Amino acid sequence: MALAKLGVVVLDCPDPRALAGFYAQVLGGSVEEDPGDSSWVDLKVPDGQALAFQQAPDFVPPRWPAPDGSQQFHLDLVVEDLDAVEKEVLGLGAKPLDTEDRSRTWRVYADPAGHPFCLCAC
Repeated sequence: MALAKLGVVVLDCPDPRALAGFYAQVLGGSVEEDPGDSSWVDLKVPDGQALAFQQAPDFVPPRWPAPDGSQQFHLDLVVEDLDAVEKEVLGLGAKPLDTEDRSRTWRVYADPAGHPFCLCAC
C-alpha cells in the first residue's frame, strides 16, 4: 500500500513563467499562475499530470554528463518522431546535450534553464 501520492514535479529555475511557457509548447496544457506570486507557476498538461516551476534566484543548472556530480533528475518525454520533435524543441530554445547517435531511440537536451530532458521514441 502506498503511503503517499505524487502531487507534482517541481523544477527550480530563474524564471518560472518562461520555463513553464517552454514546457507548455512542448507538452501542451495551460500555464497557471497566482498574480500575486511570480515565484511559482503551474503547468497543467492534458493527461492530468502537472509540472510546477519555482523561482530560485541563485539557480545553477545541472551539468550533463557530469561524472563528478549529479544531474539531479531529468524528464523522459515520449514522442513518435524524434527528428520532427527535435527540430521543434530546438526552435523553442532547447540545447542538444547528447544527440549525435541517431541510431538510438532517445536523445538528450537541456531546457532553456539547463535541466536535462530526453526525447524518447520508446
